[in-house]
Amino acid sequence: RGTGCSDRNSLVTGVDERVDDVKAVFDDAGVERAFLFAQSGGGPMAMLFAATYPERVLGLVLHGTAASMLPEGMTEAERAELSLRYLAFVKEWGTPESTVVERFAPSLAHDEEFKVWHQRYERLSASSDSLLDLLEVNSLFDVREILPTLDVPTLVIHRTGDQVIPVAYGRELAERIPGAEMFEMDGDDHFAYAGDIDSWLTKMEEFVTGSVKEREPLRPNAQASIRCFGGFSVEVGGNVVPQSAWGSKAARQLCKRLVVARGWPVTRDSLFHQFWPDETDRGRVGARLSVLLSNVRRVLGGGVVATRETVRLDLTTVSVDLEELLNTGDVQRIVAIYQTGFLPEDQFEDWASEMRERSRSVFVKAAKKAVAVAEASDERAETAELLYRLRSEDPFDESTHEHLVAVLYAMGDGTGARAAHAQWAEVMSELGLDAPPDF
Repeated sequence: RGTGCSDRNSLVTGVDERVDDVKAVFDDAGVERAFLFAQSGGGPMAMLFAATYPERVLGLVLHGTAASMLPEGMTEAERAELSLRYLAFVKEWGTPESTVVERFAPSLAHDEEFKVWHQRYERLSASSDSLLDLLEVNSLFDVREILPTLDVPTLVIHRTGDQVIPVAYGRELAERIPGAEMFEMDGDDHFAYAGDIDSWLTKMEEFVTGSVKEREPLRPNAQASIRCFGGFSVEVGGNVVPQSAWGSKAARQLCKRLVVARGWPVTRDSLFHQFWPDETDRGRVGARLSVLLSNVRRVLGGGVVATRETVRLDLTTVSVDLEELLNTGDVQRIVAIYQTGFLPEDQFEDWASEMRERSRSVFVKAAKKAVAVAEASDERAETAELLYRLRSEDPFDESTHEHLVAVLYAMGDGTGARAAHAQWAEVMSELGLDAPPDF
């Protein structure tokens, strides 16, 4: 978006949006699986896509790319200097002063006709504003964390003299991606289409046609179902997703946070603050968030819509029990859904407190109506069970205590009635009120 043949009115996308876009193209074109070829800044996106949707990737071919475009531990001064170099690069872009060919395709630098052609290509491919945006956005990409998790056949191609992305970056990919094959070539060109092309094309053809790993069958497009009451869990195709599939506790927490937002966009800044409150490097935490989003998407089979500024849960592709509880008018269904509160394992998290109180209020109102229905049908056991649940959710509601004692006494459960009366008395004492009457 924002470059090439795309509309210039749209912003250059971040890595998470690019993953979404690739999946959209797969789906719209009816492509179940494919090899992904990625060069330069396309590498991080392709690797993240393969980590998120491994069942759709037959293999990765990574040419002259890296998991991160920048070295680790850059200082603020170094980043400022880099920004100045970006500005100078953009200023020359598409002009006779452009040095793109000399830097990216030095083997063609002597060809004046090619240089003139390439300067025109530069002007057509990106405006100055979109190019600067592209450079800045790409500099934030960092998918090193997911490299050991990649489970697709991978071929890394890199020229030894590449001055744009040094060969050490390609070697890192080959070392850290399980089973990856490294094809290191002589030459100084960064662009794949410059210099010796036949050698790497031959190697890629061999890789694509002769070393394809058998992939598991595509899982059906089963809608993921998220349960928040009685403990957080996710089911896909009727099967509960094991905790190990999430990759980390943080990925599960991110999914919960998006559930609480109920499909509304959550700003990346708020997520940065929640998960990495002490980290000031926005680029670093942005890369970490992309890894978490990849894990969430992999579990849900998608289900997340991300932009450069926000992230949201796609409620058209994911079902959530919270949404059913808040939107259904069926009293019995609300009572059935609500079990031991909303995200009970996160009862002390501030971001969940408002939704916890709201869902509790919905349950209390529904349960009281259900009590009336059960009592009218002389279902005393069901009435008592509902009253126990109401007491648990609102222990300071005196009417619930009194009602429970009366129902238990009427059922002939003297022991239960006395225990309920004692708890009622304890609550009255805590509130500084008179003890309840004997029964």
